[in-house]
Amino acid sequence: MAVPDWIWLVFLFAFGCCIGSFLNVVIYRLPREKSIVSPPSACPACGRHIRWFDNIPLVSWLLLGRKCRYCKARISARYFIIELLTGLMFVGMFLLYFRSDLRSGIPAIIDGGWLIWLVSVALLAGLIAASAIDVELWVIPLSICWFVTAAGLAASSVAGWVIDPSVLHQYFLLPSTADIILRSSTVASLAAGATIGLVISNLLLAGGLVRRSYDLARLKDSGEKAGRPEEVQEFSDRIEVCREIIFLMPIVICSIGAYWVVSRFSSSFGFWLSFSQKAPVAGLLGALWGYFVGGGLVWATRIFGTLVFGKEAMGLGDVHLMGAAGAVIGPVFVVIAFFIAPFFGLAWAGGQMFFKKTRQIPYGPFLSLGVFVGIILHDGFLRYLISILYP
Repeated sequence: MAVPDWIWLVFLFAFGCCIGSFLNVVIYRLPREKSIVSPPSACPACGRHIRWFDNIPLVSWLLLGRKCRYCKARISARYFIIELLTGLMFVGMFLLYFRSDLRSGIPAIIDGGWLIWLVSVALLAGLIAASAIDVELWVIPLSICWFVTAAGLAASSVAGWVIDPSVLHQYFLLPSTADIILRSSTVASLAAGATIGLVISNLLLAGGLVRRSYDLARLKDSGEKAGRPEEVQEFSDRIEVCREIIFLMPIVICSIGAYWVVSRFSSSFGFWLSFSQKAPVAGLLGALWGYFVGGGLVWATRIFGTLVFGKEAMGLGDVHLMGAAGAVIGPVFVVIAFFIAPFFGLAWAGGQMFFKKTRQIPYGPFLSLGVFVGIILHDGFLRYLISILYP
């Protein structure tokens, strides 16, 4: 017997609120370099452990009157908002994927649709946590981005065993170099080459042959050698992004080199032509290419803007955030999300001007909203792209 929708919705909302409660722990502890596992939740003001009946999502915040039971310190509305937003997101993604006509081709839950829903809510939960931290502290913890990236790579790799590959590729449910737009062994070679280049770049960085940008230890050391106090030292933004260009060179060179070799000597790489299009390999390479395109697009903007204006433009957290998004939604849609984000930024700026306020927020939340819109309007963008490529 089919489970009634209202049971699904109630369960998913409650489950989402519980995940939102965990996200609140992540938002508070992660940027402060505290464990998200232990100790148990406690009041930041008095340090008293929060009992289970005071830690029920949504309900406890309302019943306690937004105050700690013991010291009466105010509890930020952020806790309630994050729990409610996450619960609504879990329900909304279920309705979008399985109960609406906005998204096509997604199988029923028991036929593999659960995988698409799961990786999507993992992405959006990561974006919620990263955006909340970015708004408060102007920083995006890279561990959140790495978790979402790993989820995207894993989902795309196993999707071919869970869902019919032809359905995956036709409807762009997850990234793949075998879909109807990216179908090409040369695109797969770009992803493979970039991955090799990334490994080389990190080995050079670990070995000290490439210097890390904005390295506080290096700044302190140079200040001590110059006999000047640490606090008067400053980074030269243009020099620092030049270090980032050096770090990126192996990735660019290996990617272009792999593309050229496969294109130039295609007859000698017959094994690659077939191997790279197998569902698990194509899925993994598609997610990797989405990661490089998403991160590379923001990184290129950061480098160009810094070189032109002489001031750091965008943060490396934004680079990793869009890389993670690209690993889940793919290279095509992460580019679309990147160009949607400025409209949210302009809307915010317009609202600030209208209400004569000066509250500035970082760019991460706008990028997150761009990704969210890209997920909702996925099919509309896909139809438009196909109409252009295959008129």
